[in-house]
Amino acid sequence: MNETQTTEKIRPPVTSVGLIGWMKSNLFNGPFNSFLTILILCFLGKTVPPMIRWIFIDSQWSATGTECREAVGACWSVISVNIRFIIFGFYPPDQQWRPLVAMILLVTLLFISRNRNFWGKLLGYTWIAGLFCMGLLMKGGIFGLTSVESTQWGGLPLTLLLSVFGLTAAYPLGIALALGRRSRMPVVKTLCIVYIEMIRGVPLISLLFMSSIIFPLFLPEGVTINKILRAQVAIIMFTAAYVAEVVRGGLQAISRGQYEAADSLGLNYYQTMRLIILPQALKIVIPPSVSVLISAFKDTSLVVIIALYDVLKTMQSVLSDPKWMGFSAEAYIFLSLVYFVCCFFMSNYSRQLEKELDV
Repeated sequence: MNETQTTEKIRPPVTSVGLIGWMKSNLFNGPFNSFLTILILCFLGKTVPPMIRWIFIDSQWSATGTECREAVGACWSVISVNIRFIIFGFYPPDQQWRPLVAMILLVTLLFISRNRNFWGKLLGYTWIAGLFCMGLLMKGGIFGLTSVESTQWGGLPLTLLLSVFGLTAAYPLGIALALGRRSRMPVVKTLCIVYIEMIRGVPLISLLFMSSIIFPLFLPEGVTINKILRAQVAIIMFTAAYVAEVVRGGLQAISRGQYEAADSLGLNYYQTMRLIILPQALKIVIPPSVSVLISAFKDTSLVVIIALYDVLKTMQSVLSDPKWMGFSAEAYIFLSLVYFVCCFFMSNYSRQLEKELDV
């Protein structure tokens, strides 16, 4: 038998390689799977073409509400016509460049922070300067910027500020609570346990109501605290309790030998936690931590119940206009895409961080 005949003998049949082979082995590898594949293809054939026509072909992008009602496709005009109000809320129209610049600055800092090569004191100082600039742009009052009261803040900038500041402050607080719950000091341990269990035992809505309605009743007469700040504190307190339990799980996963090795090196408690225990524990709990943070990001939409005009509230205000009533499907599809992009960014970054730390 020559070499050509040997090659032809061991060469797999055409139907077992390429696209046909993949379909045969994965989609039509048995009667039941073949039936499910055909059923799903029929379902997609019935639903996908009409959906494409509704979203793209028959849709309206710059029409009035009356014209949209006469059309058969999606009315994306509810977004394009009202995009400035949806994004910026009641912020003065002639000053809306300020929250836009603040959002661009915030997103830029987040992208820079993704690269671990930039982690260091310089990045920390950059964040401090960036936060100061964002607050200055939003509030104004100096350097020739018109003062804008926080009651006029709204839309996407408010959502991003509540979520980013809330998650940034909640994580270190959660770590401190987790360490306190494992402390050998009875008072500290008891206080941390009571705090965590009380906060986890109530919904976020109740904390927002307390911060907005009940808490001001206990303030001295003439003393007021900004509603956005009160909502921010409630979000931080709520998220920190859940982060604490996630971090505590990571701390419990560290073997006793790590603590004994630190003791043998003469390290004190703070050096042991900072240099040995926490780096390992926090790496272990990256997936559940990101899940908690994503849930907290989506929960910021609950501030709508205390009359804060985040991006969800501004969208609801647009839909309450008689001209745009009946187009809620298009509005909430747009909002879903906004939240999906933000959550996907967080999830993607967590996977990248896991790969970098898996050494």
